[in-house]
Amino acid sequence: MGAGMAQLEGYYFSAALSCTFLVSCLLFSAFSRALREPYMDEIFHLPQAQRYCEGHFSLSQWDPKITTLPGLYLLSVGVVKPATWIFGWSEHVVCSIGMLRFVNLLFSVGNFYLLYLLFRKVQPRHKAASSIQRILSTLTLAVFPTLYFFNFLYYTEAGSLFFTLFSYLMCLYGNHKTSALLGFCGFMFRQTNIIWAIFCAGNVVAQKLTEAWKTELQKKKEERLPPVKGPFSEFRKILQFLLAYSMSWKNLSMLFLLTWPYLLLAFMFCVFVIVNGGIVIGDRSSHEACLHFPQLFYFFSFTLFFSFPHLLSPSKVKTFLRLVWKRRIHFFVITLVSVFLVWKFTYVHQYLLADNRHYTFYVWKRVFQRYEIVRYLLVPVYIFAGWSIADSLKSKSIFWNLMFFVCLFSVTVPQKLLEFRYFILPYVIYRLNIPLPPTSKLLCELGCYAIVNFLTFYIFLNKTFQWSDSQDIQRFMW
Repeated sequence: MGAGMAQLEGYYFSAALSCTFLVSCLLFSAFSRALREPYMDEIFHLPQAQRYCEGHFSLSQWDPKITTLPGLYLLSVGVVKPATWIFGWSEHVVCSIGMLRFVNLLFSVGNFYLLYLLFRKVQPRHKAASSIQRILSTLTLAVFPTLYFFNFLYYTEAGSLFFTLFSYLMCLYGNHKTSALLGFCGFMFRQTNIIWAIFCAGNVVAQKLTEAWKTELQKKKEERLPPVKGPFSEFRKILQFLLAYSMSWKNLSMLFLLTWPYLLLAFMFCVFVIVNGGIVIGDRSSHEACLHFPQLFYFFSFTLFFSFPHLLSPSKVKTFLRLVWKRRIHFFVITLVSVFLVWKFTYVHQYLLADNRHYTFYVWKRVFQRYEIVRYLLVPVYIFAGWSIADSLKSKSIFWNLMFFVCLFSVTVPQKLLEFRYFILPYVIYRLNIPLPPTSKLLCELGCYAIVNFLTFYIFLNKTFQWSDSQDIQRFMW
């Protein structure tokens, strides 16, 4: 019976992957017909990849507008160049815009498979977690609108996600050297991916801390020690435990032996930052780090919007309101701090105000810029979204949650530019780790994603416009 169910799940998975790839190929064809020239950031990425494809790797031929490392171009050359020898295709064909864009479509297939393997590994195996739920979850994340759109353009998103997910999977299987190596590949696609390599190390640390914490609780239970009371009693207990744990040389040496590949990668990153003079290469003036705390609030809202079947319900709102009333002083302080962060740490990047091809331009111009009070009125929504996200992760240990939110903070807050692309990786990691939702909610989520994707692609391909000072066709996109 078990073997039969596994075989059936394999059929379902193959059907889902095949159908998704078929639809993607049709969309890719539509994109290729509509976009025969590089668009948006492709005007930097595609010529650079073509120079690599022609064998020109000199630093003198590097486009200074490119801010990421050359991982995408090097891998693209490794994928498309063999076609010259195998099929006898000319270099003009092999290094064409269509062939280079197709690399990301191949990455999307790899991402689909990795998402499925991660759902099988991350989610506990029990009867309630059916094969349909795993496959629907995989399909839903694979067509997540912000991610899916960039499978058809020559951007770093698909490859960046592929190596990060692959690194996370190897970490969960205990292959930490391989995981760190894949983390390095992810770093070569986008420097901020170093945070997700550290996340993998944190995953190992959190697992060991959870095991030790459970042992500590069991010991106290057997000793029948009186519980410590007070508003921050749990926090104090955990802090005392962490201090005691970190004072043990045995514990530290064990963690070092488990995480040294990630620590080596982190050391290499530090060397890179010192030698490079910063995390960004190329156009640094437009990518300056700052403490943009509202980015965390924007991510919470983004996650609430795209995961609303799991995070938003009348019962959730009632539970939240009851908790607010019960701990009104705590929530009052949180609200005051949030309002202060919005007031003092809201930054508006020049690209956000200048580029009317992105949806964020219209969100900012027609809501936040027109009605400044909205920034503050949305604070309760941010708090609810943050609480709902934390509540959905309560099945994970407190140490895992701490590690995840530290990484989330590190990858979002320093970004000055509000761009939904930057939320893809933390969203996918979050979505992988919440308990598998019921099939009805997954179908609702998938249906909403399909509608958003349809509208996004329709607008991009058909609702074009032109700037007054340019003859180029412009399109709306994420």
